[in-house]
Amino acid sequence: MTIGLFRQATCLAAVGLSLSAIDAPAQAQLWRKPRGGAATPCVLDRCVNGGAPAAPAPAPARPATPEAQSATPDDSIPPPSNRRYGGNRNDRGGGGGDTGTAGNFDFYVLTLSWSSGFCATGGDDKGKSQCDIGAGLGFVVHGLWPQFEHGFPSSCGGGGAPSRIALDEARGLFPDEGLARYEWSKHGTCSGKNPQAYFADVRRAFEAVTIPDDYKHPASEQSAAPNDIARAFVAANRGLRPGAMAVACKSQTLQEVRICFSKDLRGFRDCPEVARGACRSREIRIPPVR
Repeated sequence: MTIGLFRQATCLAAVGLSLSAIDAPAQAQLWRKPRGGAATPCVLDRCVNGGAPAAPAPAPARPATPEAQSATPDDSIPPPSNRRYGGNRNDRGGGGGDTGTAGNFDFYVLTLSWSSGFCATGGDDKGKSQCDIGAGLGFVVHGLWPQFEHGFPSSCGGGGAPSRIALDEARGLFPDEGLARYEWSKHGTCSGKNPQAYFADVRRAFEAVTIPDDYKHPASEQSAAPNDIARAFVAANRGLRPGAMAVACKSQTLQEVRICFSKDLRGFRDCPEVARGACRSREIRIPPVR
């Protein structure tokens, strides 16, 4: 009996020494309380009663980063146009846009070409009928362009080729039939209308603009600041504002006046991107009508 008690005391003392060798915080972590039972002492990966040690607490979840939250783009949103309307976009000498869907645009730009300025800056090789001596052409229609707030569509396809009836509708607006056909192919196809209806809209827009008296048929060369030309158009057209138009130049020579219309052509409308493309020269020359 004495020997048995001595062995039991020795065993308990050994367990006590083992536990005392671990600091207090660690001891607190070594004790777990199983369901419905008493606390069980566990040393490292062993428990006195043979039970399994407590599983380590899982690491807290790392919050999602902004990059992770936006990793999946919304492919349902089409990319915006990557082309910008600026400077001098001349259909007879270049320019471009994004192919688009017919009828999908924000507003129109009516572009009026100053014939003698166009001819004096290389237009002789591109529009001979417009530049013939004695043609007597002042402002003529360069185009009626569907436009986005940023950029523009072009060559949308469809609509068919202009018929003779449609081209008769364009007579007297464009300097020649070739330009009328080209404008239909590049810009008119994006209007969502057939050629005859499109050219009827071109006439409607052209007739809605009053050309200032000083710029109808000047017989001698003039010079003016682009802003002064814009002011003359604003004064001659009720409802037109400087932010709804731009005066374009090339080699310090008047090329075009661009005027923005609402999509239904019922009135003028502001067009910041078009206005920013205005000529920045202090003064430009205005060659006389030839």
